[in-house]
Amino acid sequence: MAERNYIFDTIKGVFRTFGYSQIDTPAMENLSTLLGKYGEEGDKLLFRVLNSGDCFSKVNFDDFCTGDGVNSAALSKEVCEKGLRYDLTVPFARYVVQHQGEISFPFKRFQIQPVWRADRPQKGRYREFYQCDVDVIGSRSQLCELELVQIVDKVFSLLDVNVLVKINNRKVLTGFAEICGFPDKVVDITVAIDKLDKIGLEAVEEEMRGKGLTDSAIEVIEQILKLSGSTSGKIASMRSLMSGGSASGLSSETGMKGLDELEELFSLIEAAGVSSPVEIDLSLARGLNYYTGAIFEVKSRDFAIGSICGGGRYDNLTGIFGLPDMSGVGISFGADRIYDVLKGLDKFPEGLDSSATLLFANMGPSETRYVIPVAKSLRDKGVAVEIYPESSKLKKQFDYAARKSIPFLSITGENEVAACQVSVKNLVSGEQRCFGKDDIEAIMSFLGVATEK
Repeated sequence: MAERNYIFDTIKGVFRTFGYSQIDTPAMENLSTLLGKYGEEGDKLLFRVLNSGDCFSKVNFDDFCTGDGVNSAALSKEVCEKGLRYDLTVPFARYVVQHQGEISFPFKRFQIQPVWRADRPQKGRYREFYQCDVDVIGSRSQLCELELVQIVDKVFSLLDVNVLVKINNRKVLTGFAEICGFPDKVVDITVAIDKLDKIGLEAVEEEMRGKGLTDSAIEVIEQILKLSGSTSGKIASMRSLMSGGSASGLSSETGMKGLDELEELFSLIEAAGVSSPVEIDLSLARGLNYYTGAIFEVKSRDFAIGSICGGGRYDNLTGIFGLPDMSGVGISFGADRIYDVLKGLDKFPEGLDSSATLLFANMGPSETRYVIPVAKSLRDKGVAVEIYPESSKLKKQFDYAARKSIPFLSITGENEVAACQVSVKNLVSGEQRCFGKDDIEAIMSFLGVATEK
C-alpha cells in the first residue's frame, strides 16, 4: 500500500495542479447504465450481480431454452439488474447527467477507484484493478487534449518512467471504413485494428475477412497501416488517401476532419514543449465504442507490458443518459500496470514502507513514562513516532527498526532522564545527538522534518 499510495499521491498531485476536483461513484451500477457502452466484447466482461433474495423463484426456465440450450444472456438480464463498474468513464457520464444542475461546465474531475472485468488474469491484466481517471466535460477545445498529454508527461517524469505517447483520432478510423467502401463496418474494422500489436497484421486481415471485408478493401487499410515517417508526413499522406488518392478512389469528409484535429493537437503539443516523445499511430484504435475524436495510449519504453494509460474524446456518452451535445475527453492511468513497471524497473524510492520516522527504544517502565510526552509532542507536530512496546534486548529493537525502515532510533536511558535529555541516533549515518526534553524543534530539525513557521 505504501508503494501504491506513492503512485496515487503523485498522480493526484499532478491532477490538482491542472485544476481537477475528485469525485467517487458506487462500485455497482445498473446494468442498463453499463451495457452497450463497451461493445460486444466489453459486455461479455461485465461482472453481473444477482438480484437480492431468491432471484430464480419466479423464472420460467422454459422461456429461456432454445434448440442449442439455455439462452444465458437473456436469463442473466432477468435475474441481474446490477453489475460492477467496468471503467470509471461511463459512471462519470451518468454522474454528470444526474448532477448537471449542481456543477459548473466545463467540469474537470478526477477519480481513483477500482474497476472489475471478468477476464482471465495474466501479467498486466487483472479481474480487479485501480484506474486513475481524469476527464473534462463540457468543452470541445483541443486545449483539453493538450492538458491530458501534459498531465501524462508530468506524472511519468515524476515517477521517472520513460514513456511513449501514441495518438490517433476516431474520425480517421471512420475514414478508413469509408474510403475502403465499408462505412457500415467501422466497428468491426476498429476492433480488428486494435489487436494489431497482439496478433500481427496477417491475423488482423483474416479477422476483417471474417467480418465480410473484401481483399481490395483490406488492401486500402493495409496501405494506411504501413505508413511511416514523421507526424506531418503521415498526415500529408493520409490527406491524399482521404481525398480520393487510395486504390478505391473514395474520399472521406469525416476522415479529413479527424486529420485537421490531429494537426491542431500536435501543433499545441509542440508549442507546450512536452518532453516525452509523442507520435501519431494510425493503427491505434482502442476498442471502446464511445470514443469519437482523439484517442490516446501510453506505453513504457523500458518495460514490456501493455498500455499503462489510455483514453480519448467522447461526444455522445452523456446523450445516452438524456444530456445531448456534451462533449468530453479523458484519460485513465492503470495504477496496477504502473506499479508493475515501477517494481520491474526498481523505481520506487527507498523508505516508502517506513511507518515511522523515529522509534523510541523501550529502556524500562520509568524511561518509557519519560519519553511518552516527548513522543506526544512530536506527533502533535505531525511526526510519525513509535514507542517499542516491550522492554526487550536492544538488538531486537534495532532489528525491528531495520525491518520497518525506521531511520531514527532514540535510546533514552537513566543518564538522559537524569539530565532531562533525549538521545537520537541516525541509523543510516550513525550520527547521534542529545537534545533537551522540550527542544522539539531541534529534534525535528535533526530528523529532517520541517518545523512550523
